[in-house]
Amino acid sequence: MRRSERKQADPDLGILSSRTLFSLQRELFTTLAEQGHPELRPRHGAVLAYLNEEGSRATDLAAQSGQHKQVIGTLVDELVELGYVERQPDPADRRAKLVVPTPKGLDEMARSDAIVAAIEERHARAVGEEAYAEFKRVHRLIAGRQSAQTQ
Repeated sequence: MRRSERKQADPDLGILSSRTLFSLQRELFTTLAEQGHPELRPRHGAVLAYLNEEGSRATDLAAQSGQHKQVIGTLVDELVELGYVERQPDPADRRAKLVVPTPKGLDEMARSDAIVAAIEERHARAVGEEAYAEFKRVHRLIAGRQSAQTQ
């Protein structure tokens, strides 16, 4: 059996993870576009997926998303221009800025949460609630171990 045939028959963790991520992103951003957010792209998820409603520091967004601070800065610039976030002084540290969602950003965040919840519910129904809960538990463990390896 050739390598490509083996990979298709028994895909490794990287292939399974990328298939899941890219498919989830396609569904999420297609649905968001249909619901009034057509200008967003999957790359914006590095900010929006980790953003707190009360605001987040760019350094925290970088650490949580695994992206470089410069990448997060560029994405925040794009999201400011698109009207999803704004930079505000951090009341806890005058030298720092918070990235704070605008009403448009809060709408996107609520819709995104609902879309992902619906996707998860669909998978849980398909494989069973218990199996899906176990899948998520094990996936969290593997993701945490993998993240720890690369830090």
